[in-house]
Amino acid sequence: MDKRQEIYDLYWYFAYERQNIFLKKKQGLPAPWTDNPILREYKFCNSYRVNDRVSQYLLKNVIYNGQTYSSEDMLFRIILFKLFNKESTWELLLQNFGDITLKTFDLKKYSKILTKAIDNNISIYNDAYISCATKAFGYNHKHDNHLALLNKMFIDDKIQNQIIKCHTMENAFNILKSYPLIGNFMAYQLVTDINYSNIVNWSEHEFTVAGPGAIRGIKKCFKNKGKMTNEDIIKYMYNHQDEEFKRLHLDFQRIGNRPLQLIDCQNIFCELDKYLRKAVPSLKSNRTHIKKKYTPKKEKINYIYPPKWHIKTN
Repeated sequence: MDKRQEIYDLYWYFAYERQNIFLKKKQGLPAPWTDNPILREYKFCNSYRVNDRVSQYLLKNVIYNGQTYSSEDMLFRIILFKLFNKESTWELLLQNFGDITLKTFDLKKYSKILTKAIDNNISIYNDAYISCATKAFGYNHKHDNHLALLNKMFIDDKIQNQIIKCHTMENAFNILKSYPLIGNFMAYQLVTDINYSNIVNWSEHEFTVAGPGAIRGIKKCFKNKGKMTNEDIIKYMYNHQDEEFKRLHLDFQRIGNRPLQLIDCQNIFCELDKYLRKAVPSLKSNRTHIKKKYTPKKEKINYIYPPKWHIKTN
């Protein structure tokens, strides 16, 4: 492989500085949390995916909300939440159905609630990433096709019995991506979130998938990948993170003693692509602007992590 050394070094700088911003905000320090004008002005995801707002909501309200759920209900809850990926949509369903389990799932009743929200100009999808919107099940509305997908998965195919028995993240990924409306990117996001729960315990170090944004970031970071795939590059970054932070004299602060995982290294490439649109605009891709500027949130997040990670929070 042939690196663009300056851009390659920026990858590690971005990971380091974005994590510093997170830690300063978490400690309650006043803004600004960085001298970097791009990181101050625009919105970027955290270096650790699990620290992003929607992931924290998933952990606290969908997975570890103090209630006990069967493995099949937990899997259903995670996939339902992630198809919409929006906190307010989850809360709307909770208000109408009391709790979200397979027992309360009714395609027509769920559709009625969501359709009413849309008719009232309420957004039911998170625009962080665009889920597939084809009429795979013959419905005109995107949400009806997603509800039909859930019905196909859990009621018709009993996918829960297959996923829970999977020994690896890749096995589960292949099952999920075999369904309509779930491409490689969505399937990888889903298995990552399922693995936050205690119904499975897959290794995070063996499997990754490069999403479209990560591929753009990799192209900017490397002149030539040689014989390496995009996934090989992500694994290379995971395996060399300690030595690269040390080489650049960057004191990267982990959460607990948890290094950046493959999903994090993949995400950082995506965020690097965004960052470079302003930092090095001469590196062209099919995206030229950063969509969102940073706006502070009033609600403070009390961060939690999957208990199996053994991370102490304070």
